[in-house]
Amino acid sequence: MMAQPARGQSPQALAGLRVVEVANDIGGEFAGLLLAQMGAEVVKLEPPEGSPTRRVGPFAKGREGPDTSLNFWFYNSNKRSVTADLAEPEGMAALAGLLADADIFVSTLQPAALKALGLDLHALSAAHPKLIVLSVTPFGLTGPWADYKSSDLVALAAGGPLNSCGYDDHSIPPIRPGGNQAHHTATSFAQIGVMLALLERQQTGRGQVLDVSMHESCAVNVELANPYWFYPRVNVQRQTCRHAQPSPTQSALFRCADGRYVYFALILAEPKAWNALVNWMDSKGMAVQLTDPAYSDVAYRQAHFHEVQELVECFFLIQDSHEAYHDGQAAGLPIGVLNAPEDLFDDEHLKARGFFVDVQHEGVGPVTYPGAIYRFSSFGEVERTPAPKLGEHTQEVLGKGARATEEVAP
Repeated sequence: MMAQPARGQSPQALAGLRVVEVANDIGGEFAGLLLAQMGAEVVKLEPPEGSPTRRVGPFAKGREGPDTSLNFWFYNSNKRSVTADLAEPEGMAALAGLLADADIFVSTLQPAALKALGLDLHALSAAHPKLIVLSVTPFGLTGPWADYKSSDLVALAAGGPLNSCGYDDHSIPPIRPGGNQAHHTATSFAQIGVMLALLERQQTGRGQVLDVSMHESCAVNVELANPYWFYPRVNVQRQTCRHAQPSPTQSALFRCADGRYVYFALILAEPKAWNALVNWMDSKGMAVQLTDPAYSDVAYRQAHFHEVQELVECFFLIQDSHEAYHDGQAAGLPIGVLNAPEDLFDDEHLKARGFFVDVQHEGVGPVTYPGAIYRFSSFGEVERTPAPKLGEHTQEVLGKGARATEEVAP
């Protein structure tokens, strides 16, 4: 049952749903975070020493510890932390108690780990008919690789996306994209699956086991590589800051007067885009021969592409990157400034939408976080709260019989 909102307030999208999370990697933790950011109550069950992700840096003020990992803070805000050793009967009893009234169980335990603990996800589902069991693992719950170790980089490599990432210089290896993309890809599919399972439960009253493989998630996230191979049977080649294609395409990065770059893909075959570019360049006295009627012919433009490219390079070199961005957008052209992550704090659009929010952390003060991923017109917002300290809610959630964090932490 969904909890009823207080008078005058809108309900949160998943208010009233209870989630138990046993996750030791980013994929499962991100799945729990997305549910928490829609209002679900998420209890993170950790071993006495804490989740391994608590030991991933960087750390607040350079102080390494289970409660200072910035990585952990991001993926585990809006959750509650309970410590229990699942290898002990008391720990399994704690898990059983939590699952008794849970709606969703998020697990990243691979088959061997489940077997060692005596856990069977399908048996768990049968014992709790309304429970949705979400398993997010590197290779899924079945198959010859089910217990293989992985990481974000391993998943990108084995699944295929890494082959399309890197530079035009193919004498060097591919380059790993940042941002935990393999984990996030798996989490995105996991969340879609959970929403479908919730809809199914509304109709039937029954939960189910949802098996999400990071390997399979990456295998369908290779952009154009799949259709090019499935149909014309050709491989795509990675290209610097451009979509991987069977044949090389023109550079799309242009240096500006302030030393920054803009991304702009020249579209020679589209008359509207071409005319917009020429008019824009001509307004700054930089169109030169591009106004010649001969350039109105697509074949002529393509045959003289090197001239067009050189003029466009010079055109951007006389402009500030943000000026070029706004003017190009005003002309209806797809252009963007190449931002570093730290540049986003000053992004005028993100500021105007109030994207970044400050979250108070005890002993640290306000810490700036990305804001709500979802903005519903019919649901209330979920305030971002700091990630829990290790075992912070053990006694509150498990009751007076639970040991304090100090008694179970190493």
